[in-house]
Amino acid sequence: MASAERNTYLDQVVAQSAQLEQDLRVKKAPMAQAPAPAGGGGDTSNRARRSAAEAATTPPTAVDVRVTGFGPWKTVLVPPNAFVVHTRRGRDKPLHLGLGTSFRYRSATDSYLVVPGTMQTILLNAFCICRELQGVLVQAYVQWIVQDIATAYRKLDFGDASDPMRLVNLQLKEQAEAAIKDKVATMSVHEVLSDKQPIIEELTARLRGVAEGAGDSDTGLGLRIVTVQIKEAVVTSARLWENLQKPFRSEQGQLARLAELGAQEIITGRELASQRLDQLQRLENDRELVDLKARNAAAAFDRDAAERLRRGEREQADARALASQASETTRHELELEQQRHAQETEMRRLRLELEQTLQRLTLDHELAVARDRAEQLHAAALLELERDRVSQDIANGRSPEAVQAELIARLPEIVAKLPKPDELRTVNLSGADGGSLSGIVAELAAAVTAIRSAVASRE
Repeated sequence: MASAERNTYLDQVVAQSAQLEQDLRVKKAPMAQAPAPAGGGGDTSNRARRSAAEAATTPPTAVDVRVTGFGPWKTVLVPPNAFVVHTRRGRDKPLHLGLGTSFRYRSATDSYLVVPGTMQTILLNAFCICRELQGVLVQAYVQWIVQDIATAYRKLDFGDASDPMRLVNLQLKEQAEAAIKDKVATMSVHEVLSDKQPIIEELTARLRGVAEGAGDSDTGLGLRIVTVQIKEAVVTSARLWENLQKPFRSEQGQLARLAELGAQEIITGRELASQRLDQLQRLENDRELVDLKARNAAAAFDRDAAERLRRGEREQADARALASQASETTRHELELEQQRHAQETEMRRLRLELEQTLQRLTLDHELAVARDRAEQLHAAALLELERDRVSQDIANGRSPEAVQAELIARLPEIVAKLPKPDELRTVNLSGADGGSLSGIVAELAAAVTAIRSAVASRE
């Protein structure tokens, strides 16, 4: 089946398949046991040591199953994606059978089997002989799951704790490779390489007949084939593989060469046409350039003439506008001057009226002040006369006793104002009645007469 020359593509396919199979069989590391608690008595430490010893001697499993407790009080904790079969001595049927079922476990009388419920993948590298007696490698994969654990655990061997599916995968793999080889033996190399559907149908039918049974669950294995696919089909002989590719490569080379020649012809024709078109275009461009220069010269002359005319008209219009603006400015200045004179005349008139008004107001104010002052003086004089009249009335209306009392009270003042006598004269006033007013007045008159005569004689 193998040829003297190895196909490098075949080696790459086989290496990739081996790497994929190794990646699918990566095992999880066993879970670490919890350390024994400090203290608690001898029984607890012995149980902890026995549990540690059992954990150390238990091989790693494909399913993460935890056993808790000690002695006859152990519990098996099963993950939810794994099937479990729990049997006990003396019982013809399992105590627990199902997916993800945890249970009490007695190590002396019980036994259990844990099977992964996840989908399994089998990689196939079938070295086959086709109808032309040539070696062909068919690479495929089969995915299956456990459908009926009650049937599967009785007919299949899941006893390997580290890899329960290993023997089942090997058995299905051998059956799948045999089916592929039988089908490829009836096909040609071109059929194998171009149409893989017959191989898929044959392999699916055979595997489902074995795994699922032909309508009766007792004839099946309790498994279900999920999918069957052909990944690759490679000829093992490098020379045959190259010869198979030569017709297509030659045909493609011929097509490529013809396409290259056609493209070269098209390119040459297009280059000639392009050159001719380029020359015509150059001549046309020269003619158009001459016409364009003539048109540009005429347009430039017309533009210059129009520009000169426009400038003359613009200058005349500007001169007229300037003259009109100057006349308007002069007229506006005259109007402003007239307005200014009128405003100044009006301001002088208003100033004179204001001064007259101020003078009139000043005179009115002075007259009012004089009138008020005269009225105040007249009122004060009237008040003084009224006060004198009232005083006189009061003096005239006083009683003799009041006059006498006032005179007596003022005698020290009168005496103090009298001059110092050079000589002393005595006047006898005893002849008058000193108890009456007339007597007092007569005495005072005699005293005053005596004083006057003394003063006159001294002078």
